[in-house]
Amino acid sequence: MELLGAKVVAATTGRKTLKDAVDAALDDFVRNCDNTFYLLGSAVGPHPYPVMVREFQSIIGKEARQQILEKEGRLPDYLVACVGGGSNAIGLFHPFYDDTQVNIIGVDPAGLGIDTPDHAASITTGKVGIIHGFKCYAIQDEDGNDLPVHSIAAGLDYPGVGPEHCFYKDSKRAEYVTITDEEALEAFKILSKTEGIIPALESSHALSYTMKLAKTLPKDKIIIANLSGRGDKDAKQIKEMLKG
Repeated sequence: MELLGAKVVAATTGRKTLKDAVDAALDDFVRNCDNTFYLLGSAVGPHPYPVMVREFQSIIGKEARQQILEKEGRLPDYLVACVGGGSNAIGLFHPFYDDTQVNIIGVDPAGLGIDTPDHAASITTGKVGIIHGFKCYAIQDEDGNDLPVHSIAAGLDYPGVGPEHCFYKDSKRAEYVTITDEEALEAFKILSKTEGIIPALESSHALSYTMKLAKTLPKDKIIIANLSGRGDKDAKQIKEMLKG
């Protein structure tokens, strides 16, 4: 972003994660609405942001749908994508919504395990609440305060999930599963070694579940897994982790 001319300001409150950055951005927008635009890359926040982001990101699903029909002559059996706020996933899923023969799977970050407090599996373990001006499944206490969450992937470290994903879950159009930090890191290593492609830690959650799923299916089944980001941004973090 700095190479393209942006001034990057770090979040300085709370745990300094994605949630805290959104807090700061929304606060600045409210206080300085005459000269500030609020722009968000995830499918969260007050209306119309989730819909706007969904529409922009849907190019992922539109191109995937077109290309799989060209290459295989049919639609995939499964779609798999990681879900934090859920932008990359809803972008893939939305163009396939009416194709009911296509199974949709979102992968929630289980962190150190969903039986621990150190996870960010909002849609699989959260309860209905309000966060950043929208209603969703959120990880909160009984008073509606957001609880600290954890994921190895910075882009998944968020205590809520986009409202459209909540609709997909409630309507049973999509299934949501979990992958731990350890499983995501192993998938990161496997793809890097076998394909020479370094995935983002966010994408590694989807890759990990895809490998699990593929082992249970006949070879003629088609899975589209969304490789939603590059791992160069995570290289320093992973280098330190692998040292340990």
